[in-house]
Amino acid sequence: MNLLRVLLVDDHQMLTEALSAKLSTAPDLWVVGCRTTDDQHLADTVHRLRPNVITIEIEQYGLAIADVVGALKEASPTTRMVVLTASHDHLQAVEAARAGADGWVHKSSSTEHLVDVLRGVCRGQASFPPEHLGAVLRELREDVRRVRDGGGPLDALSAREREVLQAMVDGLRGDEIAGQLKVSANTVRTHTHSIFTKLDVHSRLEAVSVARAAGVRPHAHADGVAPLTPRRDPVTGTGA
Repeated sequence: MNLLRVLLVDDHQMLTEALSAKLSTAPDLWVVGCRTTDDQHLADTVHRLRPNVITIEIEQYGLAIADVVGALKEASPTTRMVVLTASHDHLQAVEAARAGADGWVHKSSSTEHLVDVLRGVCRGQASFPPEHLGAVLRELREDVRRVRDGGGPLDALSAREREVLQAMVDGLRGDEIAGQLKVSANTVRTHTHSIFTKLDVHSRLEAVSVARAAGVRPHAHADGVAPLTPRRDPVTGTGA
């Protein structure tokens, strides 16, 4: 029997060790290591161990999970990645899939389900729960369409991300953007990180610069607060 080599990564060492004990009851799984998410040598460990599959907990990373998954995939391109999380965030699932994650398992799932997913992804089967699958497939299809159509730098942004970027151009702070769009500050941070990733920038200033170069202009408004969709423009794609 060929054993599947599994590396476990979580915020807490105790949790990885507990999960390792549970997975060790599966005759075809071999846990080759347990690491924490703040391990500075995690990519080196992955490169050295070359596990068949990694489970990684994402709460510490937020949307930066895309960067982490990408880095670990680069360290070992053939290794499968399964996100183990308590999050129900569709955007995190989409960004993880874009970066190369093969599966997404909620922490409320049974060990038996996790084992099935680990086996499945090692056979080349992607595994995302139904509540995320629609968003993942829709966004990946849009990515393919944008590449095929050769769109501009802002075409990769979702409608909501365009609204957030427009608000940045309007000079609004994070809390002001949250109030304008009627979302939480954490959601604004998530969208902001996604914008940075898609535009390949590292700051609000750079993101605004890219937007202005693409023809986006601040919305003029008497009270200094930009309306949500005041006129049609290349960022929001909406009209008054």
